[in-house]
Amino acid sequence: MDNQHIHLKYKICVSGAAETGHCAPDALDKAKILGSEIVKNGAVLVNGATTGFPYWAAIGAKEAGGFNIGISPAGSEKEHLEHYLLPVDYMDIIIYTGFGYSGRNLLLVKSADAVIVGCGRWGTINEFTIALEDGKPIGVLDGSGGSTDVIKDIIEKSKRGPGNIVYDTDPKRLVGKVIELIKKEKLIKV
Repeated sequence: MDNQHIHLKYKICVSGAAETGHCAPDALDKAKILGSEIVKNGAVLVNGATTGFPYWAAIGAKEAGGFNIGISPAGSEKEHLEHYLLPVDYMDIIIYTGFGYSGRNLLLVKSADAVIVGCGRWGTINEFTIALEDGKPIGVLDGSGGSTDVIKDIIEKSKRGPGNIVYDTDPKRLVGKVIELIKKEKLIKV
């Protein structure tokens, strides 16, 4: 590690469903482990300042002593809480974009060095395809349910190559694989 850049941290986005009724039974426990492992690997968690899978990742990150950045679809704290009905707990910083969900998704993915997707719905697929189009490192938590069950099918049917994607059912191994992908992309190693 370059001592001049010791303050820099990798930023890893955890993407997944806000409503988790369709997720695998252990998906939220695995989300929490993802958050914790991101912190244990010296990175910062970035998420959509929402409920569900990303929220549990934020809990895991905070319990491990980490730092969380939330990117909100709302334009203000008031709108975040009263219109979108989203939480503020477990976030260290919330950036209020005012861009709704689709604009938030774009900023969320663009702000991260990598994206890990777990049990999700179409918002998760949106974030996944933005990361895929940008060539970002992507980790897929296999077996977590929801939209993660169709990602390999999307890749195969799109006929554009495998992407910069790693898969694993174990959140600890997945974070390690994603960190290795980030290191290959970065000029400044942290």
